[in-house]
Order: sequence, then C-alpha cells, then structure tokens
Amino acid sequence: MATETESADPPVVGWFDWVDTRLVGFCGVALAVTVVAGLVQVSFGTFTMSLSTAWGAVFDPDVLLDPSVLATLLLGDGLAADLGFSTSYDLAESTLVVWTIRMPRVLVAVFVGVNLSLSGAIFQAVTKNELASPFILGVSSGAGFAILLTLVAFPAFAVLLPLTAALGGTVAFLVVYAIAWKGGTSPVRLVLAGVIVGTVLNSLQTSLFYFAADLGTVQQAVAWTTGSLTGVDWEQVRTVLPWTLAVLPAAFVGARQLNVLLLGESTASALGMRVERTRFLLSAVGIVAAAASVAVAGIVGFVGLIVPHVARTVVGSDHKRLLVGCAFLGPALMVVADVGARLFFEVVLNAPTQLPVGIVTGLVGGPYFLYLMRKRQQLGEL
Repeated sequence: MATETESADPPVVGWFDWVDTRLVGFCGVALAVTVVAGLVQVSFGTFTMSLSTAWGAVFDPDVLLDPSVLATLLLGDGLAADLGFSTSYDLAESTLVVWTIRMPRVLVAVFVGVNLSLSGAIFQAVTKNELASPFILGVSSGAGFAILLTLVAFPAFAVLLPLTAALGGTVAFLVVYAIAWKGGTSPVRLVLAGVIVGTVLNSLQTSLFYFAADLGTVQQAVAWTTGSLTGVDWEQVRTVLPWTLAVLPAAFVGARQLNVLLLGESTASALGMRVERTRFLLSAVGIVAAAASVAVAGIVGFVGLIVPHVARTVVGSDHKRLLVGCAFLGPALMVVADVGARLFFEVVLNAPTQLPVGIVTGLVGGPYFLYLMRKRQQLGEL
C-alpha cells in the first residue's frame, strides 16, 4: 500500500516583511513633525495673515485641483506652455504668497533633508565609520570651492551655480578616491583622504575671500558655505526634485549591498560581491544626493551625520529600515531647523534678521555629537 507523504511548502518571504509597527510609528511621527513645521513656516512672514488663512491657502483647491497651476509651478512657464498647459492663473493674494514664496522653501528643505540623510547613511556604511557624513569624502569642500571660485572669478556664470556645485563635489570625490586607491580602497584610507582633500579645499575657500570684488559677493559666498534657504523659489525645487527622485530608488536598491558591506570586505567577497565596484557605485549615489543638496541650499552641516544615528537607534541597522527612517527624519529636522532660522529673531526679538539654516543644524548637531561621544565608549567604526 503506497503511502502519500506531504511536503511542507517553503516559507514565503514578503517584500515588506521588514516593515513593523516601530518603523511605521517612527515615520508617522517624523511626517507629522514635518507637516506641522511646514504649516508654521508658511503662516508667518512680511505679508501678515491669520493661521486659518495661511492653512486654507496651503490646501486651496484652486491650486491642488488645477493641473495647469501645478504644472506651471513644477515645470516652469516655458515647459508647461510647451506641454499645452495654461500658464496664466488667478489666485487669491494669500494663496499666491504661500504657494509662490513660502511653500518652495518648505519643499526645498524637505528634499535637502532627504538627500543629506540618505547620503549620510550610505557613506557611514561604505566607510564603516559612524562619524562619516555626506561630506566626509570632500563633497562639501569641493562644491563650496567651486561655488566661491565661480562667484569671485567668473561672476557671469553665477546662474550655473547648481551645476558648478555638483561638478566641484564630483571632482573632489574622484580626487579622494584616487588618493585612497592602492590596489583597491579601504574605509580608513577613504576617510583620511577625505580629511586631507577637505582641509586643502577649505583653505583655498578662505583664500578666495581676499579676492572678492565687493561685499555683496562675500555675503553671497558666506550664505552658500554656511547653508541657507533664504530666497529659494520654485527654480530650486525644479533643480533638486529630479535628483531626489533618482536618488531614492537607487539608495533603496542598494540597501542589501550596504548590509553586506558592513560584514567586512572578506565576507562580502566570499558572498560574491565585487566590493570595490559596489563601494564606488554606492558612493556615487551618495555624491549625487549631497551635490544636489549643496546646489540649492549650500553646505548644511550635521544633518547627514546625526539623522542616521537617531534613525539607527530607533529602527535598527538593517538598511532597508534605516534608509526609510532617514528619508522621513531628514525632512523633519531640516524643516524644523529652517523654521527656527527664519522665525526666531522675527518672533522673539521682532527683528527681520534670518539665520542661515546651517548654523541652526550646527547648534543642534554639535551638542548631540558631544552626547554621542560621552555616551559611547567606542565611537567610529560600525
């Protein structure tokens, strides 16, 4: 008599098994903070309006339900007209102020926060060093030097500052990689090469101030090197948005490779990974993210260093979860910091002065960094 044996089906692993209530709760809180801070940001300014008026303008159906208005804002008059959208619209004065002046600043802060935090998480994994940031490989110094050089020596090309920043950051990264190469690279050599190149470029930046033709150029250069969202508009949104949409999927696709890199080069090689090529490609994603942020907001410090630390503490070190947490926490930190930068002196001291957002993130990030140093006996290698 034949007996029939039953074989157990293999367990089915879902695509989103790594999502749990802790991650969802963390992202929900970060999103709520971003929304509330954004509403505060659009509610105050030179043009006085009530909170209800400002928030009503944010959700004005004349904007949200009109494809022509959205296309004009997101694509610009020229491209929107070429695609057949009407570029003329009649909006209430409060809606016009919120959507053309205040809302772009919130959106740029969101995109910069996403890019810097993802870039920081990538570089900390690539270098296996939790002190790494988006600028550890010289990206910020290269971008800052290129911007200053353009403003001082080639002011006619100031309209190309975003491209100049990206080019400067990329060249600095390639120089760092070339210095660190010795039959391959290592996390330690990459960090040391980044420090060397960053120091040299920072010295060159300082020397360029002595060749500035006027005070206005110096002030503009200082704004770039300290990180500022003052005066951003939809042009900056259109500059950073495509790069953010490219970085997000690229970072999440590389989450598994980032996890493997943390196991060590020998283990990663044994698992079939081409370590050097993977490290280079992932670094390129981090470079693009950081350069896109520098191009629209200048050099904003500590976001890429602190956000991955906080997210890792709450959601864990699995990069599928970590990158999602960073993508939500980064915007929350940037928008809150920019609210403080823009409104502190206006609300507290009734003065129109605005601080560069990079100063606020430094004031927040510096003490937190000291807290990490005091709390952890070993700080550095992941």
